[in-house]
Amino acid sequence: MTGALVPGSDVPNWDRSILTATIEAIPGREVLRVIGLVRGSTVRAADLTDDVRAWMKNLVGGEISEYTKLLAESREQALDRMLAQAKALGANAVLGVRIQSDEIGQGCAEILAYGTAVVLR
Repeated sequence: MTGALVPGSDVPNWDRSILTATIEAIPGREVLRVIGLVRGSTVRAADLTDDVRAWMKNLVGGEISEYTKLLAESREQALDRMLAQAKALGANAVLGVRIQSDEIGQGCAEILAYGTAVVLR
């Protein structure tokens, strides 16, 4: 996985061959070619054990770490898939990266990462 978490860390181990940015242009870099839209998504749901733990934590308040972890892993998977698509198309950067989430059913959500694949000088 391109952005898989390093064991024991919250820092992704990104594939540094593809630059990702939320901005539309990189100062000092020229866009040689716009490849187009790339995206990656995943649909995830918590397992029953995590759901029960989360429900119990919801009664007393505080962070529901089971869901925090699930969503973090989901974002990484969606980004990994977006970057894999960009790399397969010959891009060396993805600009205007956005992440969106939507509930698509009871207890499950889609995480979508998307941006514009480009070739930078």
